[in-house]
Amino acid sequence: MGSKESLLAVIPARGGSKRFPGKNLASLGSRPLIVWSIASAKASRYISSVVVSTDDKKIAQVSKDSGALTPFVRPHNLSLDTSPTTEVVIHTIEMLKKQGKSYDYVLLLQPTSPLRTAKHIDQAFEYLRSNNGDGVIGVTKVDHPIEWSNVLPENMAMDQFFSSGCKSVRSQDLPERYRINGAIYIADVKRFMDEKTFFFSSNIFAFLMDKDVSIDIDTPSDLKIAEVFLSDS
Repeated sequence: MGSKESLLAVIPARGGSKRFPGKNLASLGSRPLIVWSIASAKASRYISSVVVSTDDKKIAQVSKDSGALTPFVRPHNLSLDTSPTTEVVIHTIEMLKKQGKSYDYVLLLQPTSPLRTAKHIDQAFEYLRSNNGDGVIGVTKVDHPIEWSNVLPENMAMDQFFSSGCKSVRSQDLPERYRINGAIYIADVKRFMDEKTFFFSSNIFAFLMDKDVSIDIDTPSDLKIAEVFLSDS
């Protein structure tokens, strides 16, 4: 493929957050949280349009001031705690199509991943194209072996906690595993709209990212950790 494929960046940022009120506008370093993702998208070599989907007037204004597009107000039914992000992206693509705008690829940038940079975005998109892929998802190494994780009963007994095969195995002898870090999701638009998911069953690849750029802001404590990473960078 050449370099002319159009890439749409969608940044979903609703106003309501029960666990962390005002999260998307919370200050990280010298700017609101959402601006980090907008700035990264604007600095990308490949992104054609940066669109913020929000139901919040303040978020919309900050987004516009930072160079993003806010061409519509996200409807209430897509602004609930239970609203799937995938549906928000579908809605964005459909609304833009009504305005005569279409794209080859869509990139989901969650504002809760502020340490993801334009360099990561560009590398992920180049990786997708070099593999002739339909999708790429950001991942990072799991901190602790999943063999050391399990559910616990009400009495907190650990009789059944460990599987028999890992009780005497050292952590360094267990296989390395990876988790989705929430920082980057790229998909072929046609396939995404057909399957209504970023998690394709084939022709999809993992883009490995370091742990120190994979932090996901879900609580005020996460924001403090991100501040530490910023001060060390």
